[in-house]
Amino acid sequence: MKLFGTDGVRGEAGTFLSAQLAMRVAMAAGIYFKAHSKTNRILIGKDTRRSGYMIENAIVSGLTAIGYDVVQIGPMPTPAIAYITENMRCDAGIMISASHNSYEDNGIKFFDGCGDKLPHSVEEEIEKIYFNDDMILEAQASGKNIGKAKRIDDVIGRYIVQLKNSFPRDISLKDMRIVLDTANGAGYMVGPTVLEELGAEVIVLHNKPDGFNINDGCGALHTKDVCENVVKYRADLGIALDGDADRVVIVDEKGVMVDGDQLLGALGAYMNSAGTLKGGGIVSTVMSNKGLDDFMKENGLKLFRSDVGDKNVLELMKREKINFGGEQSGHVIISDFAKTGDGLVSALQVLALLIKTGQKASKALRPFVLYPQKLVNIKIKNKKPLDEIEGLDNKLKELEKNGIHHLVRYSGTENKLRVLLECKDAKKMNSRMDDMVEFFQKALNA
Repeated sequence: MKLFGTDGVRGEAGTFLSAQLAMRVAMAAGIYFKAHSKTNRILIGKDTRRSGYMIENAIVSGLTAIGYDVVQIGPMPTPAIAYITENMRCDAGIMISASHNSYEDNGIKFFDGCGDKLPHSVEEEIEKIYFNDDMILEAQASGKNIGKAKRIDDVIGRYIVQLKNSFPRDISLKDMRIVLDTANGAGYMVGPTVLEELGAEVIVLHNKPDGFNINDGCGALHTKDVCENVVKYRADLGIALDGDADRVVIVDEKGVMVDGDQLLGALGAYMNSAGTLKGGGIVSTVMSNKGLDDFMKENGLKLFRSDVGDKNVLELMKREKINFGGEQSGHVIISDFAKTGDGLVSALQVLALLIKTGQKASKALRPFVLYPQKLVNIKIKNKKPLDEIEGLDNKLKELEKNGIHHLVRYSGTENKLRVLLECKDAKKMNSRMDDMVEFFQKALNA
């Protein structure tokens, strides 16, 4: 059994992600971190899912059982866990969240003492420990060596200060009306607070979590409400977060969603003009639109592409000494202010762009024309290796002959195959997509 996907350990709570699995994963991770320990302290945060109680208690049991002290801070955004882990000098941080998934799922994300997500090599080491009964047994503490846990309720203030420090001090939001959808998730308290403290008039949607309504018809994946309310209240901007607030979707003053690649282009060009962009370019993923490539070249900038996942984006940013990158899905990383995708940091930079340029969002955030692109998620029964699917190689070569860029990959967190096609001819692209969907449904659901 493989534990780690593209973003930590994730699955249905109570079945795959049981209390037993969570406790043993915590023990395995704790054993790994103890070998590099400086403070013998690990931080735990979570989003608003009911299953978070079960998983949090299991993780606390696992860590204290091997002698770790645990700091619990309750519901907080994922990027806050990354920041506070480093700020409080913890050996590691753990976020309990399944991000944009519905409440039935949950997950466990790990950060090292610097607030960075773990590289794949470290995840592999933790998996090896997880399956090693002798190591788990030998690591268990007794007597005075058993760890302790305490809950801290005031760390939200530290994160709010960090967010406000990411916003230029010479401007405020006093003339801005903003619609904010917190997805009934981890950003439901901090999001409205930081925008209001910076002076904005904020209309808040979906900020009453009940343990089951996280991402339910709201937030970054379901933007109907935020789009309608931007128009209704004549707002300057709409901001939609996902369940753990590491992703953001922006809606312009006309109530229309801004494409993620156009957002990356607009922010990258703005940072470059302001003299804050480092490395002469930005990082996106293999799924980004060709139009972003063209726009970067027009502005004398480079576009580097990583594999999908904000962890991979950040790794490439570090390698190329670049401080800005992201995914078209809304994970945006500005490493001067955050160690991972941060929906609120990103939203504040968008607001700064609008104020500094004096432009409406509908103009400022669409600096180039997108190539027609289509992404389809196909539900599948099994994840058969792509190179073992008979006839796929010929299908892909046929797409390339017709000038259609393609990307086919399995979801790291769900039983889905993601198929992305891109072509200047939208009609040709749509026709080929129908053919590819039919092909994969037969090949993977037989």
